[in-house]
Amino acid sequence: MRVQHRAPGIGSALRAWLGFLLLLTAHFSVRPLVAGRASIDFAVIAVLFSSVRMRPGFAALTGFLTGLALDAMAPGSFGASALVLSLIAFGASWLKAVFFADHVALTGLFVFGAKWLFDIAMTFLAGVGSGVSLFVSLLLWSPLSSALTALVAVVLLVLFRPLYRPQAL
Repeated sequence: MRVQHRAPGIGSALRAWLGFLLLLTAHFSVRPLVAGRASIDFAVIAVLFSSVRMRPGFAALTGFLTGLALDAMAPGSFGASALVLSLIAFGASWLKAVFFADHVALTGLFVFGAKWLFDIAMTFLAGVGSGVSLFVSLLLWSPLSSALTALVAVVLLVLFRPLYRPQAL
């Protein structure tokens, strides 16, 4: 008996875009309600989860456009989010075979690292803080925010697997 492998169909693409849009909606609607020093970054989760379904160039474009949407809210550092999310999306798409298998803990670790790198890059590109406040921000609040974002990403991945699970190539 011969097993046929089908390419991911339009249903898979629609589920992926629905998941992406839901996470971006959460970023602009839920995140402000639970904002604090360590907050959940739904935009980074959205970019990472969508990037593993795309080729690196298209993933970078998605990260760039998402970053522009974030930059529109912070005109003082316009372009920084677009640049950083482009690089993160490109890297996630390129590394998808290594990190985004069906291993949930590795996915959580990857989200943690990506969010922490995002915060570090944004801090230096935006020129925010100096001295002790910079170190406290980068070594205390940013890792806490990254851990919270990774925890939410793992929970979302487990609960809503059809929306966020990468397709096998």
